[in-house]
Amino acid sequence: MEKSADVSVKTQPRIFVANDLEINHWEDIASYFDALNQVSPNSVLELEDWLQKLSELESVMQESLAWRYIRHTCNTIDEKLSTQLNYFYSEIEPKAQKYFDTFNRKILASPFLEQLKKEKYFVYIRSLKKSTEIFREENLAIQAEILSLSSEYGKISGAMIIEHDGNELTFNQAANFLKHNDRALRKSIYDKIVERRFKDKEKLNELFNQLLEKRHQIAINAGFDNYRDYMFAELGRFDYSASDCLLFHDAIIKHIVPAVETFEADRKRKLNYTDLKPYDLEVDPDGKAPLKIFSTGEELIELTIKNFHSIDTSFADVIIQMKALEHLDLESRKGKAPGGYNYPLYETGLPFIFMNAAGDLRDVVTMAHEGGHAIHSVLSRDLELSAFKSTPSEIAEVASMAMELIAMEHWDKIFHDEYSLKRAKHIQLEKILSVFPWIAAVDAFQHWIYENPMHSIEERENAWKIIADRSSGNIVDRSDYQKYSGSSWHRQLHIFEVPFYYIEYAIAQLGAIGIWKNYKENPSKALAQYKTALSAGYTKTLPELYEMAGISFNFSEAYVKELVEFVLKEKAAI
Repeated sequence: MEKSADVSVKTQPRIFVANDLEINHWEDIASYFDALNQVSPNSVLELEDWLQKLSELESVMQESLAWRYIRHTCNTIDEKLSTQLNYFYSEIEPKAQKYFDTFNRKILASPFLEQLKKEKYFVYIRSLKKSTEIFREENLAIQAEILSLSSEYGKISGAMIIEHDGNELTFNQAANFLKHNDRALRKSIYDKIVERRFKDKEKLNELFNQLLEKRHQIAINAGFDNYRDYMFAELGRFDYSASDCLLFHDAIIKHIVPAVETFEADRKRKLNYTDLKPYDLEVDPDGKAPLKIFSTGEELIELTIKNFHSIDTSFADVIIQMKALEHLDLESRKGKAPGGYNYPLYETGLPFIFMNAAGDLRDVVTMAHEGGHAIHSVLSRDLELSAFKSTPSEIAEVASMAMELIAMEHWDKIFHDEYSLKRAKHIQLEKILSVFPWIAAVDAFQHWIYENPMHSIEERENAWKIIADRSSGNIVDRSDYQKYSGSSWHRQLHIFEVPFYYIEYAIAQLGAIGIWKNYKENPSKALAQYKTALSAGYTKTLPELYEMAGISFNFSEAYVKELVEFVLKEKAAI
């Protein structure tokens, strides 16, 4: 049966933790951990009751940390917010993780474990076993240091601004000028962006060196040869291996890079340029003015509500409720961390969306993307345990990326003239293929980094150049920017903050294209399957979740080729 999203404000009632509890110090929650530690369930019913209480405590902690992170990223300049976040990382998280490992072992040692419903708890127990295998108490302090260090990336990046015509611009705001028809202006803006990032090259390299050293130590402590292998275990990658990722990179180079090169060659021909430069990739090749779709975050919210309402009224209601709760911070500004995210809030039940909008089509797509995550949060929020709601990226990103493409099918509610609609769709379909080579490069680079942890900065820069060149094709002339090429990976937040969380975007993009294909053939069936899969949270394996969504968990060369050909066919038909 198709599940509809209940989007009412539904804060989970507390049955174990005091309703007025606020976490400011470890002592505020220590008694709850001690209480759980003293209990030994004497039946399967008592075990499930104990799990419910543990889940509630996890949810309270998750939301407390979430708000610290949200407030910090919304205002990286405020040292108080940074201190509050880092205190949680350094003083609360390590102590909690030690208890959580104890609890995991208590669950796995329970004589009633086998009486838990296998269908319901299989994925959860599998994850617990892996967590206990790799847990090392000596890593807790190092992990706390890493969390604190990685937050510095947002602070450094949030301070990056450029000046244009007497105005200070964030990189997101400046990027709009890269769509301008004045090539000299585009070059000027592009040069300022890369030069400003390059100004912090040494600072970012030093930050990453510290992260690399600590991450490698964690892997060694846990008995792994390198941090790559450790992270595959930490991320619970049960359904594919590092070698599968390397083969996926090859499939992207073979089938997607040539497709992207055809887009670039066509752009170069239309622009009538001798050389296509990096600052020529966003301008309209037919010389039209940039698509300026909205001016304020409020307008973007209303556009998204209208767009989602055309798909499913409950999807629009998610955004309406988030707006009412002030769970949206969309506009780019000085001091705000880069990027965008949807942060689930396990107690409140409605997540928080953060992004850096500047008025263009990409922002509309990003809002649909984060809105897909939000819908996923709402559809899975009534699951019994917090662990059931914590979905791996390979399915979480299907929720968001599929929503980008489904929403595109209803852009007639946003674009009221046929030309702009077609133009926007062409841009979007080129983008969903063009992102694959960059994802492959970032992932391959991380494999190299952590398999070669004793490398020098020079060796790292050379490795990145080789990997990036392989993924970039031969159409765009980047010869004027060789000075910056070795450190151009600095713009990728994930390498600093969430290592190895990136190939999932490519895996999920294939899944999203598959759902979009199904949606074009049978919208109601595809939407029902989408909702069913998202409602399951992480109570099923990835192959099972993909099957529920009506697609295949597959990133073989043949599947890549099939879906690329489908996208190209759809693009040609617009």
